[in-house]
Amino acid sequence: MPTVLKIGRYRFFFFSREDNEPPHIHVESAENAAKFWLRPVTLVWAVGYNSKELGQIRKIIEEHVDFFLEKWYEHLKRI
Repeated sequence: MPTVLKIGRYRFFFFSREDNEPPHIHVESAENAAKFWLRPVTLVWAVGYNSKELGQIRKIIEEHVDFFLEKWYEHLKRI
């Protein structure tokens, strides 16, 4: 699970061997977790986050989407 970015309490990461899915990012903090598609930025699922937190996370992802996509494709080349 390579960590791509950490902002505040949020850790953004990929799981290895998820190359059969569209580009996406996982995020977790404490016991909460979520998964977002990157094109377009769309919530796939979430556990434990409220709507305000999901909005904050979505904004972070939208601000860093090009970086996440770059890291996604770099990660795929390694596996």
